[in-house]
Amino acid sequence: MGLRLTPLVFSARAESDMVSRARQFGDEMARRRTVREYSSRPVARDVIEAAIRTAGTAPSGANLQPWHFVAIGSEDRELRRKIREGAEVEEREFYEHRAPKEWLDALAPLGTDWRKPFLEEAPWLIAVFVRPHGLTPDGRVVKHYYAVESVGLATGFLVASLHQAGLATLTHTPSPMGFLNALLDRPSYERPFLLLVAGHPADGAQVPDITRKPLDEIATWK
Repeated sequence: MGLRLTPLVFSARAESDMVSRARQFGDEMARRRTVREYSSRPVARDVIEAAIRTAGTAPSGANLQPWHFVAIGSEDRELRRKIREGAEVEEREFYEHRAPKEWLDALAPLGTDWRKPFLEEAPWLIAVFVRPHGLTPDGRVVKHYYAVESVGLATGFLVASLHQAGLATLTHTPSPMGFLNALLDRPSYERPFLLLVAGHPADGAQVPDITRKPLDEIATWK
């Protein structure tokens, strides 16, 4: 039996409105910055739920939606402490032993090191997992196509949604991240993709003075 089709729900817009909306969204996203200093000001669960729902609308290979999100609020202080400890163990090993000099040189202008206090300070952490395969109700294994690419798209939707809601974010990728499976009770076939930190920036928070490449360096027109 073929896939059941349904009418497309689509809002056509005037060209001037399309340009205006695209530029407005672009200007909003241009103000997005990775933040490492967070306020303890709470963020309602409803905001995080709405953002994760948006992430779940991302395109995926064969529409198999190979992602899982684990949201950890500030109430579970012990779990947050363990996540920070696990991340800092891997980060310290990276900075002190595993990272090549070229990588450390690239990171130097950003002022980062193995210490990750934001993992306890921000009101929310969202652990994003990739599912390379899924299981049917009868236990059969189903391969997920383009799983990593699909989860990358979903994470982009998630970051944009949280920014649009008025929250700051940080993508954190300690490597390896296997400790998250045990701490968050996720099955072994799921792979941690990243930790997304979300919350209000601390008063007086500062960010590196960086620039983005201009359009003519990132796009080619044919």
